[in-house]
Amino acid sequence: MAFRSHSFPPSTSLFPPAKVVLDYLKSFAHRFDLLPLIRFNTTVTSAKWDNASWLVSTSTREILAFDHVIVANGHYRLPRIPNIPGVDHWLRTHKASHSAWYRSPQSLGHKVLVVGGGPSGQDIAAEMRSCATTVIHSYTGATSEGDEHFKRVGRALRFYDDGRVLFEGHVVEDEIDYCILATGYKFDFPFFDSDVIRTEQVPSHSTLPSDLYNSTYHVFPLAKFIFPLQSHYPASTLAFMGLPFKVVPMPLVEAQAYTIVRVFSDPSSLDEQEEAQKVIARSQLLARQGASTSSEQAKIWLRFEGMEQWDYRDDLFAFAAQSGDCPAVKVRRWERTMYLKKKVLRDAWRDLESRGEAHEWAEGVGENGVEEWVEMMERLLKHTEEGEKSPLREVSAT
Repeated sequence: MAFRSHSFPPSTSLFPPAKVVLDYLKSFAHRFDLLPLIRFNTTVTSAKWDNASWLVSTSTREILAFDHVIVANGHYRLPRIPNIPGVDHWLRTHKASHSAWYRSPQSLGHKVLVVGGGPSGQDIAAEMRSCATTVIHSYTGATSEGDEHFKRVGRALRFYDDGRVLFEGHVVEDEIDYCILATGYKFDFPFFDSDVIRTEQVPSHSTLPSDLYNSTYHVFPLAKFIFPLQSHYPASTLAFMGLPFKVVPMPLVEAQAYTIVRVFSDPSSLDEQEEAQKVIARSQLLARQGASTSSEQAKIWLRFEGMEQWDYRDDLFAFAAQSGDCPAVKVRRWERTMYLKKKVLRDAWRDLESRGEAHEWAEGVGENGVEEWVEMMERLLKHTEEGEKSPLREVSAT
């Protein structure tokens, strides 16, 4: 999950907790001397196009003019609360909260429910097992299984005031003490007014509107999932980073950064007509796959399936390399392979952690480059397939 230009420290856990990732990002900022460029404790309150530049107002009452703006405000701030009967009562009575406020595992009761099958839901469900007697993990498509300590169940259908929850398949769990809603977030750009982006239902995707829209699920229409295709300001002056999901984020935004630099440096490199056709083609593809309405397409527009994220990264680097300022970097084969095995790897690593063996597996890995991480993952897969208990890494003489 690391940037290509900056690795995690040797001996880092294969699935590091949030604090380790935060420390990694801080080390990235220090290494490339980014901190002097960051204005901490300062909020952008407004960003407007004035026909020549972007006028950006801040909470310090400054108004600054910029030729270009990159929107990288993060997308994990405004919680999306699911529309499940009874969940509002649990939130009001403090029996539930969104994962936005989750920081570390803590005692929330004997029986804890985690709703959501994304990365946050998986991590929280695993971590809470150290604090709760029983953890129930609910997500769409799950098969009901487990024991008195950990259970998987399908989608939550109703929350009752007495601590019961009804799930798909007529499954009912009672005496639930607390629920963590790992149910995602809404895209939110409060510093833009409607002249820049309209926050409302998006019109049909089959033809491109003249405005840019935020459905809260996606931003539409964007060239290369980055640049706004609309008629109010030059598309080459504004860029949205990190919108796609179901991806490995850091290498992806790294590829986006190279693409943004090329377009900002050479606006003519962005063929808006060709990009518009690609947007329409994606809409037609999703329609053939069953998402016929704009609201259905909005929810899956930025979800990259199969090999899509790898092809996207390759395409971005190939585009950026045409400037002659960077190499045409290709996604490495092991990245594709190991991503497909991520659930097996995650479960195997959690098992090692539960038995106190993960540190021995990770110790020293990465001192001689990323290949050591790859070798360790290959050994872990083999260990899982063979059902071995605790093999230790053989230290190479090289």
